[in-house]
Amino acid sequence: MDDIQVGLIGYGPAGQFFHGPLVHATPGLRLAAVVTRNPERAAEVERKYGAAAVPDAETLFPRCDLVVVASPNRTHVPLATEALASGLPVVVDKPLAATAEEATRLVALAKERNLLLTVFQNRRWDGDFLTLRALLEEGRLGRVARFESRFERWRPRPKGGWRESGGAQEVGGLLYDLGSHLVDQALQLFGPVRTVYAESDARREGVGSDDDTFVALTHDSGVRSHLWMSAVTGRLGPRFRVLGSTGAYVKYGLDVQEDRLRAGATPDQPGFGDEPQDRWGLLGTDDAARPLPTAPGAYLAFYRGVESALRDGGPAPVDPAGVVEALKVIEAARLSSLQGMLTHLG
Repeated sequence: MDDIQVGLIGYGPAGQFFHGPLVHATPGLRLAAVVTRNPERAAEVERKYGAAAVPDAETLFPRCDLVVVASPNRTHVPLATEALASGLPVVVDKPLAATAEEATRLVALAKERNLLLTVFQNRRWDGDFLTLRALLEEGRLGRVARFESRFERWRPRPKGGWRESGGAQEVGGLLYDLGSHLVDQALQLFGPVRTVYAESDARREGVGSDDDTFVALTHDSGVRSHLWMSAVTGRLGPRFRVLGSTGAYVKYGLDVQEDRLRAGATPDQPGFGDEPQDRWGLLGTDDAARPLPTAPGAYLAFYRGVESALRDGGPAPVDPAGVVEALKVIEAARLSSLQGMLTHLG
């Protein structure tokens, strides 16, 4: 069968290091066109993928069967709306929208048009997350009481750009950037949230949105999730620390796939998602803990799921309805940090 022609809007870090390589490596998909006005990026997409560089979405739409929106956050909703209204299925990079209300309208439009809408929540296919999910499904931690999850960095000098310098109108800051992953993972593991408490600050000079945020969730299941996202952490904490009635799982270091994509590795090569043994997490207690092999990371599973959904009518790899629930939590966290109080959901 003919390849599904993919049009990518945006060739910044998300398009260059994630969507471009993953689409290119997925059987049945072909990166046909990319929206970029940067001459160097245009030359790269033509050389690397044989894709056409085009100036805008209107030029892109007639060239493709699927649109991937990887442009700045504030453009996600208008571009996804335009694509769906043009009869095209859409992948949107996270965050899907600034608000749950905007996201709900997108979901309704996709349903009305009978079109695929899905969200690139690639961290559902991190190796450590897959490992933890398997531990929970097998009951190897007993009853979980507390889930700690961190995306921390040491960047005392801002890099610049809209993610850091822009205000709320840019949908920037770490709560929407890294928090979109952390909240999504917590909901995937432990279900709906009852209460939200957050502390959010802009610590570095010249930064216009949050760069140091903490979010505490109480799930309906009784689990408490503590989530940290920061650019000003001089000593990094564990990526995961999960405390259960029969033991704990503690894991340091981020999944290896992003670094390998940035280094130019192809995501379909053997061992791409494998983590070296010295980075495995520990399972057990202080009296008896042992290294636990990390499951291979599998970012390609997302676009393989997209291809299957379009080709065979299977489910979307990420149900946007679940992303709407995560946005409700993020909005509640913003409100909590502004008011300095606990926010209740539902």
